[in-house]
Amino acid sequence: MGNMELIYLVVGIVMGLVVSRTTRSSKQPDGSTVSEPPMSKPDESQPAKAEPVKEDELQPLKQELQQTQLAYQMAHEISQYKAGFLARTSHELRSPLSSLMGMHQLILSDLCDSPEEAKEFVAQAHTSAQKMVKILDEVIAVAKTEHGTNRLETRPLQLSQCFEELEVLTHMQAGNRNLRLKVISPDPQIEVLADPRGFRQVLVGIVDSAIAQMEEGSIQVSTANSDNPQMVNIWIDLECPNSIWSEAVDLLSDTNDSEEQETTSSTTSPGMNWLMVQTLVEMMKGRLELLPIPGKEPSDDSVTDTCIRLQCSMPLATPEMIERALAEQS
Repeated sequence: MGNMELIYLVVGIVMGLVVSRTTRSSKQPDGSTVSEPPMSKPDESQPAKAEPVKEDELQPLKQELQQTQLAYQMAHEISQYKAGFLARTSHELRSPLSSLMGMHQLILSDLCDSPEEAKEFVAQAHTSAQKMVKILDEVIAVAKTEHGTNRLETRPLQLSQCFEELEVLTHMQAGNRNLRLKVISPDPQIEVLADPRGFRQVLVGIVDSAIAQMEEGSIQVSTANSDNPQMVNIWIDLECPNSIWSEAVDLLSDTNDSEEQETTSSTTSPGMNWLMVQTLVEMMKGRLELLPIPGKEPSDDSVTDTCIRLQCSMPLATPEMIERALAEQS
C-alpha cells in the first residue's frame, strides 16, 4: 500500500467517525429525531392586569425613603462642616478673642472709674481667655486624633455608667432651660468598646448642643438592639427641628460679624460640635445617623419635623476583651 492510499484511508475513517457522532447526537435513545418545540406566541388579546399595591407594602417604602432623605441631609451637612473647618474655627475663636482685647483696651485707656471696675474687667478678660483655650484644646485634640498623633485608648466601658455620667453633667443645664431630660439606664451587662474621654465627649456634646438650641421640649437618651449583633444603638430623641445642626459654611463672610454680640457661653457652636463628635465616633469604629422617629411623620414634604432621633451605633466589647480588661485592672 502506497503513501497516498494510506492517507486516503485515514481521512475516510475520520470522516466516518464525525458523521456517526453527528447522527447519534440528533436522535433520542428510541431512534426518534429531536425537534425543537414551537415557540408559543403571547396572547395579546388579553392584556396583563397590574395587581393593586397594598398599603402595608407601601409603608416600608415610605419609611425607607424618609430615612434616605435624612441620611442625605446629614451627609450634606457633614461635608459642609468639613469644607468650612478653618472658617468655623476662626469664628469660634473670634468672640472670646474680641472680648479679651476689648477688656484690655478699656484698662489700658484708663476708662475704669475705680480699681474695683478694673478688677472686674480683668476677670471678664480672664473668662474669655479660658473659653478660647478650651475651644482650642477641643479642636486640637480632635484634629490630632483624626491625624493619628493622639491614639484613642479603646477599652470596654460599662454603658450604664456612661449614662449616669451623662445625666450628672447635663441635668443642671436642662433644668435651667426648663427642658425635660430623661436618661434611661441600659442593662449593666452591656459594655461598649470606646475611648472613655472621647465617648464622654460624644454623648455630652450632642446633649449640650441640643440644650443650647432648644427653647422647650424634651430630650430622651436610651438604647436599642442593632441589626448588627456586634453593635449597640444609642438613641437620643429630641423635640426640636433638625435645622439646629445646620449653619452657613462661610461664616467669615457674614456681614454682621463686625457687630457680633459678645457671648458668655463656654461651649462651641452646634456645627463645630457636631463635626468633632462625628469625627470621634468614626475614629472609634462607630456610626452617627439622623433618623426619623417611628410613628411621628413629618408635617410637610421637606424633612423638618419637630421630633428627630440621633442614633449613635457603637461596637460591643467581646467577653474576651472584658476578661482581659478585668485582669489588667486587678
